[in-house]
Formats: sequence, C-alpha cells, structure tokens
Amino acid sequence: MRPRALLVLALAAVVAGCGSSVQHRIQAWPVRAPYIPPPALQAPPAREAREARNGGDHQDAQAQRGAPAAQRAPSTPRPPTDAQVARDLERAFGHDGARSLDAAGLTGDGLATVPPSAPARVAAIINAGNEVARKPYVYGGGHGRVAGETFIDSAYDCSGSVSFALAAAGYLESPMDSTSLAGFGRPGPGRWVTIYANGGHAFMTVAGLRFDTSGRAEGGSRWQTAQRTAAGFVVRHPPGL
Repeated sequence: MRPRALLVLALAAVVAGCGSSVQHRIQAWPVRAPYIPPPALQAPPAREAREARNGGDHQDAQAQRGAPAAQRAPSTPRPPTDAQVARDLERAFGHDGARSLDAAGLTGDGLATVPPSAPARVAAIINAGNEVARKPYVYGGGHGRVAGETFIDSAYDCSGSVSFALAAAGYLESPMDSTSLAGFGRPGPGRWVTIYANGGHAFMTVAGLRFDTSGRAEGGSRWQTAQRTAAGFVVRHPPGL
C-alpha cells in the first residue's frame, strides 16, 4: 500500500475515535427561568369598597348567610325556654311529665324510689321509710330506746314509723305519738310530704306514695300507691316540704 493511502486511513481512524483517548463532553444549553408577570391589580367594585369603608361586620354577616351550614361559625347556644322544657318532659314522660319527675316509684319489694327532683330532706324521709317499711307492727314500737338509741326498735307502730322517717330528715329529736303529730309542723297539705293524724292513728304521703302501717296487711310494706280518705284526720306538713 502506498504511503499516501496509509496516511488517509490513519486520519480517518482518528476522526472516528476508534482507539482514541479523545473524550467528548456534552454541555447543557443555558436556559433562563421563564418570566411570569404578576396579575394586574384591579380596583374593587363600588359595593365592596363601600362595605370596606363601613367595616367588615356587614360583609361577615353576608358571608355567614351565603356559606354552607358546615362552614358557618357556631352560634352561642341559648338556654331552653319553659315551653321547650315542657315539650321535652312530655316526650320523655308523657303528658304528666313534671309530675312523673316528682313522683316516687315502688319496687317489687315494696320499697319507695326517690324521685329525680326530690329535695335532700324528701330523699332522707323516703330512705328512712324504706328501713322500717317491712318491719313488724307492735303497738308502742319505735317509741322506746333500744341499746340506748332513740327511734331504733325491732317493730314499729303507726306513729313510731312516721316519727322514724321524719327524724332522719332532721325534723324530730324524739318520737311523737299520733296525737302529737296532729300538731306537728304547718297546717294543710305539703308540696312533698303530708301528715294525717288524729288521736288513734297517723300516716303520711311522700312524693305521691302513702306510708301507712295498714298497708302491711295487703303487700307486707308500709309503702303503697293506693290512697285513703282524709276524713277525721288533721292535715299537716313539715316546714319547707
């Protein structure tokens, strides 16, 4: 091969890069960040400008009315009216809801339950009445002292059981017989407790239930739902009840 031909082949190999140590570097083209012009400021409509001058209260009210219910600011709750309370009681307890809240109940064992709205003294009378509700009847029972304790006995008569319940609410310091109970407290029926007494017998009603020793003959408990005539009895009630 001629020397000129060899020279041409050598130049071609160099240009092709075969076996060559020449390194080709690729550089990125320089690109500038795009320019985005800011939005043009526009004057607010006349109505919005007027509301801005007058304060934001009106605008906030408009927004509250136009916003969905879930996005509206919570309003301050108002206390229920008497009419609303009466409707709620009627739905929960029927047409006589208020009286149901004030009425004592009677369990299967013949014990009275305390009404939800009863004052503390009424609750004390009911709970004490439950302690002696099923005790035996003995004439004079509850008027003596047992182991040095006043009112404590193994059996109770009519006035002894009534005295025991009244003493638990702080009304008596010693038992009263039926004649003394006829002059106890205030005249007339009470809001929660009414005492009926004469020279021979005494009983009382508490939150709608009758507490009377005569009931033991029927259900074994002094508590009963049936009422009896008040004829011949003096009607009294504890102060405040």
